[in-house]
Amino acid sequence: MPSPPPTGDAHPYLRAATAGVRHHTRALSRSRRPEAMDRTHADVLHAHLTELHRLLDQLAETARPPHPGAGRHLAEAHRRLWQATTAIHAAFHLLPTAYGDSTACRPDRLPEGPPVLTICQRHLAASHTIRRKTTPTDLSRPHTTTCAR
Repeated sequence: MPSPPPTGDAHPYLRAATAGVRHHTRALSRSRRPEAMDRTHADVLHAHLTELHRLLDQLAETARPPHPGAGRHLAEAHRRLWQATTAIHAAFHLLPTAYGDSTACRPDRLPEGPPVLTICQRHLAASHTIRRKTTPTDLSRPHTTTCAR
């Protein structure tokens, strides 16, 4: 039995998150002096990607049994999003700090002090999910999924 068509108010939190990202992007592009990427920006972006990563993980798990093809594509998106999250984490450590440049994970030396959940702690927690379900080879292979059912 086909699923009912989506309504305009389906998934309001996702729609709000998308609108927020869209608004932020437009605000940056319209600014006369665009903000340079800083550690706070990277931290917020990493938090957003990490939550999206968790959502994709859950969606892939629920889609896989009834729709294996869709589940495989969602699992692939899950892996690719992890690569983006890892790149943002690496960029965070290459951005300058008030304490000088640092590429090491040192949560006690973040500019605002150690927040409740620092970017490194968040990244480590998210890495457990991806490592349970993938291998290092999976994460480094090129995109190869097809649209075949």
